[in-house]
Amino acid sequence: MKGNFGKLVTILLPLIVAAVVLYPTYKASQLEKSLGQTIQEASQEKTAADSLETVQNWYRENGEEFSTAKSRRIKLGLDLRGGMYVTLEVDVAKLIEETAQKEAIDEIFEEVMTATREEIKDSDERTLDVFLRKFEEIATPQGRSLISYFDVGNVREASEEAIIEKLEENAASAIDQALEVIRQRIDKYGVSEPNIQKQGSRRILLELPGVTNEAEMRQLLSTTARLEFNLVKNNQDIARAFKLIDERLSESGFTSNTEEVAANETEIASDSSSEESSTLTENENEEIQDTTNEYEGLSQEEALAKYQKEHPFTSLFYSYYIIGEDRQMQPIDYTINLPDGEYFFQIHQDSIPKFNEILSRPEIKNLLPYNIKVAFHAKANELETETGEKVSILNFYALKEEPELIGDVITDARKDMDQTNNSWVVVMGMNTEGSERWATITGANVGKQVAIVLDGRVYSAPTVQQKISGGSSQISGMENVKEASLLEIVLKAGALKAPVQIIEENVVGASLGQDSINNGIQSSYIAFGLVILFMLFYYMRGGLVADMALFINITLIFTILASLKGTLTLPGIAGVILTMGMAVDANILIFERIREELLKGRSLKSAIDEGYKNARSAIFDSNITTLITGMILFYFGSGMIKGFALTLVYGILSTLFTAIVVTRAFIALSVSSGASSFSFGQPKNNS
Repeated sequence: MKGNFGKLVTILLPLIVAAVVLYPTYKASQLEKSLGQTIQEASQEKTAADSLETVQNWYRENGEEFSTAKSRRIKLGLDLRGGMYVTLEVDVAKLIEETAQKEAIDEIFEEVMTATREEIKDSDERTLDVFLRKFEEIATPQGRSLISYFDVGNVREASEEAIIEKLEENAASAIDQALEVIRQRIDKYGVSEPNIQKQGSRRILLELPGVTNEAEMRQLLSTTARLEFNLVKNNQDIARAFKLIDERLSESGFTSNTEEVAANETEIASDSSSEESSTLTENENEEIQDTTNEYEGLSQEEALAKYQKEHPFTSLFYSYYIIGEDRQMQPIDYTINLPDGEYFFQIHQDSIPKFNEILSRPEIKNLLPYNIKVAFHAKANELETETGEKVSILNFYALKEEPELIGDVITDARKDMDQTNNSWVVVMGMNTEGSERWATITGANVGKQVAIVLDGRVYSAPTVQQKISGGSSQISGMENVKEASLLEIVLKAGALKAPVQIIEENVVGASLGQDSINNGIQSSYIAFGLVILFMLFYYMRGGLVADMALFINITLIFTILASLKGTLTLPGIAGVILTMGMAVDANILIFERIREELLKGRSLKSAIDEGYKNARSAIFDSNITTLITGMILFYFGSGMIKGFALTLVYGILSTLFTAIVVTRAFIALSVSSGASSFSFGQPKNNS
């Protein structure tokens, strides 16, 4: 009796464990159906308030249970559930470039970087290895060394080996840090059951079930979140530099296209948040205008052509001079004597490519004031001209290149509504060190603008009114709550050391996922049915035992999958179907051995013992070799291959248990109850 109890436990315990582990999957499915019905009922309510109340009531009653069940259920892969596949590449080349000393970068170094980027496009070789090889090929023959471009901090320790070691550390930490930051962003975004893994030397593979908004996810993943606080230097120096650029380009015969010229008949107002321009007083006007008029007597077209020829750079954008405490703005051109004071600049979005191309020229870069960079506002102003045409205008700023503060001092970020203009902002909190530095910076720059720059784009450039203590600051310029939420997420998760680029993305629709589920279930039923019928027909009562063990086997696979938080994919279903054949194959080996022993004249109990004993080695050999293959596929494969390998490995482990232990328990219970015979199908022939 005690022996029979142990056999019953062997059979029933796996089923009890499976019921407990798989119940959340069943419950989540039922609650999803209930939620769908509730949403449908809510859509038929008379008012929006009643609809909202109906859904909220459901969540009050079932929300906690639904959330718990979803967290414990079997996860479905993208091919079954729908969502996004994304492959990211960490831009290690950009990191190497930024590690170099800016003042040391020359045409030789830029040539090395260009060659590096070209080669890594079609190669999975480590970026640093490619860079070092290209440096050896291009820069070394021209007398350059790594010491020429990189600084290790201690002159005594400066060496090629020390620099390479530093670059190695930077590259490795950038990839690992990118993996963690991306994981945090996705978790904070609310993606359930994502699959995030490193692939190759610089790539990250993401599987994001349930995500279908490509644009939003692309923005979330690719935002580097490099936050800087830079002083605005829109002063006389930058205006004079722009005028010098005009002179240099005019001497070389460079001209702008007429349609790109900013100095046209249509005057466009400045930023909608700024006050409107007003007419200068007579004295103020005399201060900034020349007494002579070079354009007197010329037609409008002739004056435009003359101005464009003489000012090929500044004619690409609008320039304003800020006057008085009320910060009124007077449009100016570059024929005047530029006064000392504060300036404001705007540009047509269509003119930006040519603007950037001019400023990227080495001979033009040298004309800008030292330690100054130009940055555009993150959002364009959509304005309407007198003719009704809509144009996109961006503010741009001259910024002190070295930031006063960077984003590593940010400890918290939250979206909020700015009650003064009913717009969304993101309020940031700083650590102790950041708070003290921010107080010092704002205290020393009262009356000056400080730009808040994220990934090279200016989100806001407020004028400091007073010293700010407590480490509070905010980013404005959000169009809606969704944009503010995304910015809040990336700031909380932290900045990426190196930019990431989306090199591949694919969206699987929910309907396609449902079709895959239906097809997978249908094929599983067909395979299961055919196997059951064959075993019953050929092995009779022994076949019935094998079929019951097969049912337990399949149940165990899903139990292991759920308990280890694995993901079921369409290839995974194929692995389950393959396991069905392998599971009954083990029983076929055992039954054939038993039939051979019965043919020799052994008793039923002796034949069963010998059959299991003699078949065991063959079963282990075939399953262990397949197990090794499955583990290799899982280790070296990715995506769908991993899904197949995972269920295959689980299936082999459960097969060894059910084929050898469970079926033996079933047969032993039957024999111990006094049965003198047990049908294993047609007896083997002596011939």
